[in-house]
Amino acid sequence: MTMTAEIYDDRVCQLGEGPLWHPLRAELFWTDIERDLILSRGEQQGSGEFHLPCKPSALGWVDENRLFVGTDRGLSVFDLRDRSLTMVCTLEDDQPERRSNDGRSDPWGGFWISTMTHAMEPGHGRIYRWYQGELRQLIDGLACPNAICFSPDRSVGYFADSMPGKIFCHDLDPDTGWPTSEARVFTQGHKGAPDGAVTALDGTVWNAEWGQGRLLAFDPQTGALNRHFDLPARQLTCPAFDPETGRVFVTSAAVGLEDAKASDGQTFVLDLAVSAAPEPAVIL
Repeated sequence: MTMTAEIYDDRVCQLGEGPLWHPLRAELFWTDIERDLILSRGEQQGSGEFHLPCKPSALGWVDENRLFVGTDRGLSVFDLRDRSLTMVCTLEDDQPERRSNDGRSDPWGGFWISTMTHAMEPGHGRIYRWYQGELRQLIDGLACPNAICFSPDRSVGYFADSMPGKIFCHDLDPDTGWPTSEARVFTQGHKGAPDGAVTALDGTVWNAEWGQGRLLAFDPQTGALNRHFDLPARQLTCPAFDPETGRVFVTSAAVGLEDAKASDGQTFVLDLAVSAAPEPAVIL
């Protein structure tokens, strides 16, 4: 569909990921995995950069001043006031060939985080859930796990394996958030690779398509592609909603592009008036 995406932030990320609209700060946070950065921008705060001693890939929020961060070393709390990073639990930190990838807070106060090898070897990707102080592996056998998100009625969880180009879903216990069924294919067979995703209040699954520069909207009942929007960057990585305005932010990556355009790796915004709930807080 024709909808002009505006540049929200023109800083070029090698591997922009994990966008989070912080509902208490009205500020967007995201990461550049390759440069060990958390970036931010808000209308009141302006732009910010936070250098970490590890590779951050996924973000949640704890309170107004603390972020929950998935990195190649583990899950940590990052304090925006003094830039301190406090480890919550380790995550495959003894395996240097691996790093974290996609992740998201869940409606029960937990946090889901995926891992993979740097080479995205098939069969080596995993998904974990941290909940009430426990880290539990849920899924393995993937190559490049992505698209972790949850239906608004808390009954379904989604994830993708980007390499075979499939988005999966599985049933969740509405009271605890633990999976109660095996994963099944939600949608597949699209032009590019499914990367990060988030759900709207009507259940629509919004997915960033790596390689094709499209933001896709899938019907939650059938998995059919309802809408798509073309953006001026080829390697889109993940969307995030501002629930107050209905804007959709999308991160992207310039890594690996020999003929990268100026817009590859930048962060975009579309004014789509999407009804969405705020991202839930991570409960420590």
